[in-house]
Amino acid sequence: MIYEDRESNEIETKAKKTLGRTFSTKDIDATILRTISYQYPQNKIDVEFTTDEFTCLCPFSGLPDFATFTVCYIPSKRLIELKSLKYYLYSFRNVKIYNEHVVNKILGDLKKVLKPQKIIIEAQFTNRGGIKNKVSVSYFSHKK
Repeated sequence: MIYEDRESNEIETKAKKTLGRTFSTKDIDATILRTISYQYPQNKIDVEFTTDEFTCLCPFSGLPDFATFTVCYIPSKRLIELKSLKYYLYSFRNVKIYNEHVVNKILGDLKKVLKPQKIIIEAQFTNRGGIKNKVSVSYFSHKK
């Protein structure tokens, strides 16, 4: 480690609890996710995040699945704090989970903390056995 005397913060420690072992989705700690107040709720904006560093583990082989991950949402009153989202996504690194379940788990956790007007989660997984897998899920609030 470059900074041996550097201490991890609470969120980083929670995200790294899956290091060195394999886990299931119940081990993902959604309390990692932090939000901030959206000060312009009267303005309908689109917020989009993309990362090509998402990884999880195949439940059958235990091999890593890599994905480009996109979250797009229209906030109501809360915005996601990006550092917490980074650590939350990192916490999937040693979790055995199907690609289709990844997007649903993340949708549920983000929907709970953000209460957005709309949210779309998309993951484009890299080729495995010559097959590319793209999965997405969306939620639209019925509140007016």
